[in-house]
Amino acid sequence: VFSIARIIAHVSRFATLGPADLLLTGTPSGIGPVQPGDIMTVEIEGLGTISNPVIREES
Repeated sequence: VFSIARIIAHVSRFATLGPADLLLTGTPSGIGPVQPGDIMTVEIEGLGTISNPVIREES
């Protein structure tokens, strides 16, 4: 498990992060891994909700 600061530092090596960017860092304990077909929903109070399907990356 990496600290938020370490994750931001790592991602910043590959992409420029702006004030409205989001980094999703995982799930609470007790939640299993996501599977293709699952729907990932993120809600930020006062900002809104976004949902995206989980798909398997083609090789």
